[in-house]
Amino acid sequence: SAENHGRKFDPVMFQETLSESPTIKMIEIKLSQGAKPGHGGLLPKEKISPKVAAARKLKYPATEDCHSPPSHSAFGSATEMIEFIARVREMAGGIPVGIKLCVGKPQEVASLCRAMLLVGNGPDFITVDGAEGGTGAAPPEYTNSIGTPMEEGLVLVRDMLQGTNLLNQTSLIASGRIMTGFGVVKTVALGANVTNAARGFMLSLGCIQALKCNTNRCPTGIATTDEGLMFGLDPREKAYRVYNFHRKTVSAASQIVGTMGHTHFSDISGNDIMRRTSSDGVMTLEEHFPRVETGCLLANSGPTRLVQAWEASSSL
Repeated sequence: SAENHGRKFDPVMFQETLSESPTIKMIEIKLSQGAKPGHGGLLPKEKISPKVAAARKLKYPATEDCHSPPSHSAFGSATEMIEFIARVREMAGGIPVGIKLCVGKPQEVASLCRAMLLVGNGPDFITVDGAEGGTGAAPPEYTNSIGTPMEEGLVLVRDMLQGTNLLNQTSLIASGRIMTGFGVVKTVALGANVTNAARGFMLSLGCIQALKCNTNRCPTGIATTDEGLMFGLDPREKAYRVYNFHRKTVSAASQIVGTMGHTHFSDISGNDIMRRTSSDGVMTLEEHFPRVETGCLLANSGPTRLVQAWEASSSL
């Protein structure tokens, strides 16, 4: 229906939502997610409660599922997306606006950089979601096999931005099965300014990975609007566990940084971490993922794979 299948970006509704939620600090435009890149989302009508309907501006009671298509109707190219980001940022009063994606073809990342250079604007942050990401609502073939892993995706975006002299104009956020203090440190060493985590917090909340997220029958009460199942989710107990997981993970990461001899996360580099590459071989992350020279792609130089992607992006 026009209600669920034909929904498009509505500037008036967008600004109403912002005014109703003064705690919104940033806006992320999701292009894809690591668990199911190329797939949209589907909220079953059984899960559309009065509160969900109010939050999503849907009619209640719902008579059909709410579909989130895999592509956006507000833009159809990288250049149009950059222009849309600038428009959204202006409507939102200047708060940060960024994008989230699971990396696919390198030339698509290159086309994003070309658009940023052409328009003279860009996202305030780019969230690189690795193929390790998961959700019980995703098709197993996609969860297991589709998308670029977080490390390789993050490095590709980092190097494309560095090679086009744009790295200092945006922040990089990385996500994809980051569950430990060392996972945070390693990801920062690869170029992330911020790390996101979901799975670890879900597990601390009590998720048992029953893969029932899309059925409204989550046995732990987390991914359901069924009040009978939600009864087992006691915020007084769970909040304490989530808090402890966060506190101890951040503490572990901070201790590791100190052990490396640094006083701040921004001091970490790929030279601080060693990786076994074979039974008798060890390399630093910097050796494994060497950084490119600033602006090299603008002179059509640099690693062959990046140069080829850069050249191919001119036709996108």
